[in-house]
Order: sequence, then structure tokens, then C-alpha cells
Amino acid sequence: MSDSQKLQQVPLDEVDHKLLGLLSNNSRRTNQSLSEALGLAPSTCLARLKALKESGVIKRFTVEVAPEAMGLPLQALVSVRLRPGARHLMNAFGNELRDLPEIKQFFVLGGADDFLIHITARNTEHIRQFVLDHLSSNPAVAGTQTNLVFEHGHGTAFGL
Repeated sequence: MSDSQKLQQVPLDEVDHKLLGLLSNNSRRTNQSLSEALGLAPSTCLARLKALKESGVIKRFTVEVAPEAMGLPLQALVSVRLRPGARHLMNAFGNELRDLPEIKQFFVLGGADDFLIHITARNTEHIRQFVLDHLSSNPAVAGTQTNLVFEHGHGTAFGL
């Protein structure tokens, strides 16, 4: 059974949505804090959290690191278009991207571009070298477009 089929079988109620909203803002909240915010007994809150993890609704708990603290103050979004004859290489190209340390995240797209890559870098030369070494030199790549990120923010998670 695929993840999407599994998720379709998990009905989420208003309490689940509130719990997910609280966790999306701070995944380190204690069960006690969550249960108080939701007006639930701690055991009920813990059972709901466990069910959300086991069903695949919650994929993982993570931390967001400031790229500046890692010496990577510059961010860019790079659009990548693959050659028409190279579409069969999309999975392999995506797997190559996963291993590159500059990549913060990437998206596989439908439309004019095939990938949108969010990278972090030391400076513009680092971005230039990344694009040349890992994208433009790849025979599957037809073209790229790089946009510098001046500001980066987050919206509220899934409309909660």
C-alpha cells in the first residue's frame, strides 16, 4: 500500500488538526504542553500523537538550522529544465541532488521547468560554481535559471 493510499484512510478530526498545527510551529513541545493546549488528558494526547506517527501523517520531527550559522548566508532558487530526451533520468537526477550539501530542498515540477532547487552558499561564486559543476555540466540538463533569495519566510502550516 502506498503512502498516499495509507494517508487517505486516516480521518483527521479538529483535534488532530490543532495538534499538527502546534507541532508544526514547535516540534519539541512536550506532551504535557500539547495536552494542556488541546484540553486533553496527557494519555489521550500521547495516543493521538502515536497514531499520527504510525499512520504516516507525521513523517518526521526535525530542526531548522540557520544557514548563516553554518557559513552559508546566501540562498538561491535554481530552476532546471531537462532535455526532452532525458525525461527518463528524472529519478536519477533527483537522487543525485539529495547527496549535494548545498541543497536545502528541491521540488519536482510539472510545467516549463522540471526541478526547482533551493540551495545555500557562501557567496555568489559558490552558487556559480555549484550550477556549473552539478547542473550545467550534466548532459541531461537543457538549461537553468538562478534567482537569489533576499528574504525567506514560512507561512502557517497547511492552513491551520
